[in-house]
Amino acid sequence: MSDRQKLKLAVWKFASCDGCQLSVLNCEDELLSLADEVDIAYFAELSRDMRPGPYDLSLVEGSITTPDDAERIQAVRAQSTLLVTLGACATAGGIQALRNGRDVKEFASIVYARPDYIDTLETSTAIADHVSVDYELRGCPINKQQLLELISALLAGRRPGIATHSVCVECKAPGNVCIMTAKGEPCLGPVTQAGCGAICPAYARACYGCFGPMEQPNVKALASEWEALGASAKTIHDAFRSFNADAPEFKSVADDYGE
Repeated sequence: MSDRQKLKLAVWKFASCDGCQLSVLNCEDELLSLADEVDIAYFAELSRDMRPGPYDLSLVEGSITTPDDAERIQAVRAQSTLLVTLGACATAGGIQALRNGRDVKEFASIVYARPDYIDTLETSTAIADHVSVDYELRGCPINKQQLLELISALLAGRRPGIATHSVCVECKAPGNVCIMTAKGEPCLGPVTQAGCGAICPAYARACYGCFGPMEQPNVKALASEWEALGASAKTIHDAFRSFNADAPEFKSVADDYGE
């Protein structure tokens, strides 16, 4: 396959911790096998060789938190045939979305010596709130195998085989003991999308919801079950206000249980 036929790839960073970009870098061995088919044209964390678009595929990490971000994502979308968002920040605003609905100017005055230098938006929002997105990969960080599946599927012209069921399916497959049933502890596994391999339950820890809400999650029923287990309103609120704080399904439960 010639260079002009390669899939021209770009990776972009917005407000984030870089964890999802590091997951991309952790694919180095696997990406070598795709070297004849993928041309990494823009990836600032990987190389200083940054070539202009247009790009066949853009992978976007991070949320929109500044006026500059809001303009830049429009430019990224305009030069990308396909745009895929990576991780909780890009798909749900991330942990920084906890500031949404709060007094951001007050936060800035507490944190920064010169808050007048800070140019920020009142909210941290998902990429899809600003431009059209062709596909989302969840997680904090993403699962690199899901990323490789996505790229392989695009190269093959087929639909990516990314699971949309709950973490409970991944948890039961290896025979993990159910945290809620055996220990009576609140666990987000029943409403969280699979993809992590149920790492936390495998080590007898409840799911933290890193991959965000699954398709059609019954979040209110789960919250009611937690109440029956003795969980306080604060415990329920805080559990749903973490990595995917602004995901509508999780936010609705957090709002029901106040601060």
